Amino acid sequence: MGRQGSHYGAEPGDAAGSPSGPPGEWVWNGQEWVWQLHSGYPQAPDQGRSGYPPAYPQDTAPRPGVYPQDVHSSPQDRQPHGGNPQVYGTPQGHASPGYGSAQAPQGQYGSAQVPQGQASPGYGAPQAPQGQYGSAQVQQGPGAASGFGAPPAGQSAQPRPAEYGRPAEPSPAGAKAGKPRKRRKGVLVTVLALVVALGAGLGGVAVFKPDLMSSLLAAPDWQSPSAAPPAEPAAAPVLAALTGAPVPDAALLKQVLDPLIAGSPLGSKVSASVVDVGTGEVLYERTPTAMITPASNTKLVTAAAVLTTRGPDYRITTRVVAGPNPGEVVLIGAGDATLGVTAKKFYEGAAQLDDLAAQVKKAMGTTPITKVSTDGSLFTGPVTSPDWPADTLSEGTVSRITALMINGTRSNLKQQVMPFTWYSDPERAAGDAFAKLLGLTVSAKGQAPATASTGSAAPSPQGSAAAAGPPAPGTELGSVRSAPLLRQVEQMLTESDNTLAEALARQVALAKGQPASFAGAVTAMEQVVTELGLDATQSDLLDGSGMSPKNKISPKVLTDLLVKSAGGTDSHLSDFFNGLPVAGWSGTMGARFAKSKAGFGVVRAKSGTLNGVNALAGVVQTADGRLLAFAVLADDVPVDRDPAQNALDKIAAAIAVCGCR
Repeated sequence: MGRQGSHYGAEPGDAAGSPSGPPGEWVWNGQEWVWQLHSGYPQAPDQGRSGYPPAYPQDTAPRPGVYPQDVHSSPQDRQPHGGNPQVYGTPQGHASPGYGSAQAPQGQYGSAQVPQGQASPGYGAPQAPQGQYGSAQVQQGPGAASGFGAPPAGQSAQPRPAEYGRPAEPSPAGAKAGKPRKRRKGVLVTVLALVVALGAGLGGVAVFKPDLMSSLLAAPDWQSPSAAPPAEPAAAPVLAALTGAPVPDAALLKQVLDPLIAGSPLGSKVSASVVDVGTGEVLYERTPTAMITPASNTKLVTAAAVLTTRGPDYRITTRVVAGPNPGEVVLIGAGDATLGVTAKKFYEGAAQLDDLAAQVKKAMGTTPITKVSTDGSLFTGPVTSPDWPADTLSEGTVSRITALMINGTRSNLKQQVMPFTWYSDPERAAGDAFAKLLGLTVSAKGQAPATASTGSAAPSPQGSAAAAGPPAPGTELGSVRSAPLLRQVEQMLTESDNTLAEALARQVALAKGQPASFAGAVTAMEQVVTELGLDATQSDLLDGSGMSPKNKISPKVLTDLLVKSAGGTDSHLSDFFNGLPVAGWSGTMGARFAKSKAGFGVVRAKSGTLNGVNALAGVVQTADGRLLAFAVLADDVPVDRDPAQNALDKIAAAIAVCGCR
């Protein structure tokens, strides 16, 4: 990182933000600070426009996929995004993801929104995470500790240049070097005291805001205390509109993709479909209706089904009601796999049992809690799919599925990636954790009491039991709500969370009036496939995660789903694009495309991997800015995972760089 001439900045030992090589110095031109090269050295292309020293060579005109001339990143922008150790903004020496192409608008919960196709200008490939001032985040080099634009090492410090909405600090005329002029706080304090006294003499009270006082006392003598700082400049658009991007020529695209598929390590059973998102035109296909094991590409169907039926804003409510005897409480599982115990939890934004325990204690008043029971009867049938291989649980990729679980049934929160260690009895683990929060040691399995009037646990205002003695059986004592399902869908897709996928599939079953079981979930999901206008005869699923090798689906169904989701007719459907990992950047795609870097930032896709099965489906933006949906599925793959994944990455990257016109 940080080689000379790269947009990562200075090499170790170079002055941060200064050109490495040619000497120069900071010069005040009367309006702003600029980096002036010493005599004999040519000036950089952007000298005099931005006021910053060039950190990388720039072209005479911006091109799609390349940093525009006047885009500069601030020190804040140059920090790693989310601690991702693999990618910092744009990969060095490669096209900047999304620059010169259409920007993806923000989703409802903060993630990049799905591209909406040709009909909606401004949609396109998912954009790399943005910095505070609208620039793509870039890694800060070792020599950049003093900040972007600092004077070169070994030179005396110059007055601070203007940046990010703050005025520049000019050199005081006649001031001695190294002796900054003193701030005349004493004069300001005297003036303020007179103002306060005058206010009191007029029979009123002079009131000053604390922040105003501190700003007045701290203001340097060159700035008027009452002058408001200049407004922060509005960030200019860094991405161009998608409007008018040409559709690739199908014949030329075929010439590019046929050799990559026919001669790949994926074997002979490879099916593929590439479709233009804006028009639905088929640009490439290879046995597109063949029924192939999709592996985790199944999660695309699960995501679309849960968002269509429950909606992105739906939250799962976990409740506690009074048990059949005084002092007994019952924790009712509602299918929230993300439920945590305390703030130390696996899923960000998840509900917590300690919040629920606090509500229960308050509602119980002086009645001591003597027993905690759990009710996991919402989910029925087996806790593991009969269509999973026998060693599935031991592999650490998916757990038993119950209506009540904590942290996706992970028993060790230090494990952040698969394989995981699971609770052998997820419901019991959740019940015991809740019992400990209430001062007990263990829980028991049971069922929430039903009231005579409603036939189900009856909610009532919390706290009423404290005044009327022990609460009646079935009285609601507290509840917590999960994060919106959109957030859970994002978590499922980004990390390919199999346990969460199965729990969400049961939400589809509940919404469709089916039993919350493996069989009920897939019945409901196939019903949604039909309702979406997709060919249900080309979809035969047996679970919601894709763990079953018996699942079958065609590439055509997947690309049809992607095109429909991006069409803008159903905003709920388009939301699931928020969770699709970005190539070379996030989730399961973070470590992918290392050998096909042209896909960095412009491919957003879901992978699928089982023994002998490899798949990749999502959206990709071409070199010309056209958005395409693609799906490539391979059965009976004769090679190991890594070469198979590299072959899939190469295919997607070839679509990205192919203008094919």
